[in-house]
Amino acid sequence: MNEFNSTKLRARFDNTQEGWMVQVYGGDRRLLWVLDPSHAWTFFGGLGIGLLLAVGWFNLVQNSPSTAHPLPPSIPAEMWVD
Repeated sequence: MNEFNSTKLRARFDNTQEGWMVQVYGGDRRLLWVLDPSHAWTFFGGLGIGLLLAVGWFNLVQNSPSTAHPLPPSIPAEMWVD
């Protein structure tokens, strides 16, 4: 006859080392969406990369020369005709 071994039962139901997962179900008990750690890391990585791009683009635009009046520097100001 088989003997009961509590260590096998504990190992089978011990899911604490697997991380976390959020599951959202609708009113009809259908799974709507799942959020697990890999999705969260991807989301926060995208936020970080987006922030770096935004800061870099802002600094690039802020430090670039003005192109509001592109006039050639070889023509003296007296020769400008409107």
